[in-house]
Amino acid sequence: MLRGASAEARKELVVRAGGAGSLDESAVLGEQLFAVARMLREQPALRRICTDSSVDAEAKAGLAGDVFSGKIDQQALDVTSAAVRQRWTSSRDLAEVLEELGVQAVVRSAGAEGSRVEDELFAVAQLIDGNPALRGALSDPARSDEDKCALIAEMLEGDVLPATLQLVRQAERSELPIVRALGEIERIAAGVQEELLAVVHTARPLGSTEVARLAQALGKAYDATVHLHIVEDPSLIGGLRVKIGDDVIDGSVANKLDTARRRIAG
Repeated sequence: MLRGASAEARKELVVRAGGAGSLDESAVLGEQLFAVARMLREQPALRRICTDSSVDAEAKAGLAGDVFSGKIDQQALDVTSAAVRQRWTSSRDLAEVLEELGVQAVVRSAGAEGSRVEDELFAVAQLIDGNPALRGALSDPARSDEDKCALIAEMLEGDVLPATLQLVRQAERSELPIVRALGEIERIAAGVQEELLAVVHTARPLGSTEVARLAQALGKAYDATVHLHIVEDPSLIGGLRVKIGDDVIDGSVANKLDTARRRIAG
């Protein structure tokens, strides 16, 4: 959670980086901001200078120009220069925000299929989480990032949108475990679509009418557009368990039985 100056910096940079551009330009911007964020994480001395409030803002922008000019396009350089001019609560926040801006740009590169990107990210996370061998291969420190990205491409290329593949590769390079990183990226993607995410565990398949009614009810309760991910979970016996943000709404039969057992035991 960003605080103080970093939160204000993020707010300004989201507006700056969200300007109109072609879908291809958005994809390039996203990839280049990811590269800048990686370099800042890998070079703590550079990161500290770029976030040092005692250093003149224009001097920091000049340094960013010297380091990144010729390596990234002008749009990415403009965003990076604007970022280093900001004040930051923590030096690590600069890379975190640039990475977030990169995710937003890649989601925008999908155009009208942004919601499909959310669905595909969730499906990939479920696939990896449910496959210990694959999860182990993608977290193996002995394997290079290039090797892991090649494995991801072999697994997904042609089956998901280019934007989704780009974001899964970014999740693999994250400091977080890949499934958790995918969840964070999906949350940012939903924000670009101005949606809240809800994961619905159900004991039986839901029809399209039931899904639409549930989305409408949650949207009314949260005063927002809600995007649903449906997970079939027979262990619930019946009913639903819904996780939306930090809230959990558990109306499952299994939960009711467990509550009844606790009351009897107490």
